[in-house]
Amino acid sequence: MASLFCTGGYSYSSGSSDGEDEDEGTEGYRKGGYHAARPGDRFAGGRFVAQRKLGWGNFSTVWLAYDTLHSRFVALKIQKSARDYSHAALHEIELLSAVAQGDPTNSKCVLRLLDHFKHVGPNGHHVCLVTEFLGDSLLRLIRYNRNKSIGLSRVKEICRSLLVGLDYLHRELGIIHTDLKPENVLLVSTINPAKDPVRSGFTPILDRPVGSQYHGTVISFSEKMLKMRARRAVAKISQRRVSLGGFAAEFEKERNLDGISLKCKIVDFGNACWADQQLAGEIQTRQYRAPEVIIGSGYSCSADMWSFACIAFELATGDLLFAPKNCQGCSEDEDHLALMMETLGKMPRKIAISGTRSKDYFDRHGDLKRIRRLKFWPLDCVLAERYNFTEADAQGFADFLRPILDFKPENRPSAAQCLKHPWLN
Repeated sequence: MASLFCTGGYSYSSGSSDGEDEDEGTEGYRKGGYHAARPGDRFAGGRFVAQRKLGWGNFSTVWLAYDTLHSRFVALKIQKSARDYSHAALHEIELLSAVAQGDPTNSKCVLRLLDHFKHVGPNGHHVCLVTEFLGDSLLRLIRYNRNKSIGLSRVKEICRSLLVGLDYLHRELGIIHTDLKPENVLLVSTINPAKDPVRSGFTPILDRPVGSQYHGTVISFSEKMLKMRARRAVAKISQRRVSLGGFAAEFEKERNLDGISLKCKIVDFGNACWADQQLAGEIQTRQYRAPEVIIGSGYSCSADMWSFACIAFELATGDLLFAPKNCQGCSEDEDHLALMMETLGKMPRKIAISGTRSKDYFDRHGDLKRIRRLKFWPLDCVLAERYNFTEADAQGFADFLRPILDFKPENRPSAAQCLKHPWLN
């Protein structure tokens, strides 16, 4: 599920991707739950006017809103009203306030918080965050490009923005993001100009449409669900026609990414923490999780760097670097560790046995207990043989990624050091 700056992994999209995420349904609209906003609703004493819903997550919904004070479009995140959700929102506000305070020129490639307040509705008191309006996530970009490589020159451009943001968070602020992934990096602009309220010339809604009531939200959910199912059915029929009609080559053709701005920002600080005030033992979304997190040996800013390397690979190939699964006789964690070692070499014994959960996966020699036969395929060979990179491109990109994917966290280069790597320059 694509997400923006929210806690609880919610979907925020400008809507320019192919297909849509499922809606949140109606169950969450109750005491302690979501606020049932409508286009034209006013917030913060009338300053912010809701335009359309951009997305949702377990903790909140997010709306495109119009800031009448500064005549600009913004993103308005409305948190569920229960106490736990409010506490999570206040934690995110604390971190994003520090981000904004240290970046007066808004040049550090991190989401900018513009305002925050509480809103009283039928379901309780909702903490609201107002941020700059951004475009599509990197996940949307990958899907838009039909899960193919976006090209190394574009990968480098995105990597530079990410590293500027990570350097700012790690070195200047002492913040660990803990959930870096394509969903949590947003392009500054939308892929489709028609989905950008400024570029499309969208006229802001300043008054609520006549007859719009809270129960109207339920009706719109039902209508959207029916439309979504219809689109899926059409998509399945189209795919079947493609496979039967001999148009596969046309279907697989890469999309043109020229003209799409690749400037991007790191978002979603709902799970972030201060480096000296870590909140959770297990962090990160599965495919971007660092080995030290899996074995329980503690983590630092270098865990974000591991996730960064996984994102860079995904942009360059269209595939996940590590896609573990439960297999017969072993867990998803064990498969994940095995995949890492097949690509990066055997994990040093000292590291393998250093975690609180090491005994679940490794024997005293530092070998996996239940996965004995590893098929080693080094990163540069994977790039050349599986993805048809030229030898020079495969070697250069692997030379950039391999140090960041060191099993020993303290050996990984910092974001500032990565920015100086020859591959980027």
